[in-house]
Amino acid sequence: MSVAELKERHADATATVNSLRERLKQRRQLLLDTDVAGYAKSQGTSAISFSPTDLVCCRILQGHTGKVYSLDWAPERNWIVSASQDGRLIVWNALTSQKTHAIKLQCPWVMTCAFAPNGQSVACGGLDSACSIFNLNSRVERDNISVSRVLTGHKGYVYSCQYVPDHESRLITSSSDQTCVLWDVTTGQRISVFGGEFPSGHTADVLSVSINSSNSNMFVSGSCDATARLWDTRIASRAVRTYHGHQGDVNTVKFFPDGQRFGTGSDDSTCRLYDMRTGHQLQVYRQQHDGDDNVVPTVTSIAFSLSGRLLFAGYSSGDCYVWDTLVGEAVLNLGTLQNSHESRISCLGLSSDGSALCTGSWDKNLKIWAFGGHRKVI
Repeated sequence: MSVAELKERHADATATVNSLRERLKQRRQLLLDTDVAGYAKSQGTSAISFSPTDLVCCRILQGHTGKVYSLDWAPERNWIVSASQDGRLIVWNALTSQKTHAIKLQCPWVMTCAFAPNGQSVACGGLDSACSIFNLNSRVERDNISVSRVLTGHKGYVYSCQYVPDHESRLITSSSDQTCVLWDVTTGQRISVFGGEFPSGHTADVLSVSINSSNSNMFVSGSCDATARLWDTRIASRAVRTYHGHQGDVNTVKFFPDGQRFGTGSDDSTCRLYDMRTGHQLQVYRQQHDGDDNVVPTVTSIAFSLSGRLLFAGYSSGDCYVWDTLVGEAVLNLGTLQNSHESRISCLGLSSDGSALCTGSWDKNLKIWAFGGHRKVI
């Protein structure tokens, strides 16, 4: 068979797949007679009312000399770890703004960081294709902590890492090699690989992972192939389900508090809410952006409030919208408030008690936003 014939057959197959995908999309739409916002409004639900003083910047964490790429809160402490292009991991006391550790990394191109469930160690990864573990209790100066374990095996950049809740020796990473890996931190060995040569895996860089806190065997991943995929750590050979809908890279994924849904954020400037069990898209959160240059800001990071009523979304424009997940409306933009970031918001996260939000930016700063005293945590 000639090359021309192969190309023709490939084109025909691609057209057939696209046709089937469009038919499937249409059938899904017929089944979905409403979305979350439509149903909520039909029941008389109104959007949460927010004033500019309900969520205020109460701390600015200054110390990084490069763009901040990632942050994570300690599960049960008021500590934050941040990773920056300056080649340092900094652990902060969120209440006092003081640095408890400033760890110099061998590879400055770090892209992700995470606290262990016990708060005693932190992990980070980046362009060195490895995930490094640091023990914060090492009996050395806080600036000279050496690596306690290096997890090697990925064949591409490490974009994301997250510890398995309540399991200090298990960690999941995602990579530009199109795979996710479950690691045994104690031995440094790979337990399972998700994707790669398996046909149901991602077909492009895997940018983000989120582990289900209600069932730690399940996690979701987002990729440059414009899909999110659900995985079961007990079944590494294939994805449990693939979620379509986005028209660009899926930069961030996050499980809903009840563990039955998850949210995504994408280069297409939308956040979406999916039902984990049915695979249906429940809601799209799309903001109309005004601009003369036709540049659409991308969603870089998301987080849910403890109840799930609020969705926090950071954008490449420096905006951070607070969405009412029920009615599908943006109720506040932190980018318009006093002390807002001056550049791209690259990461954000909510404290374990839900009382504070931390945002990290390419302006080299982290900012802690707290709810006003008269408003209860939602």
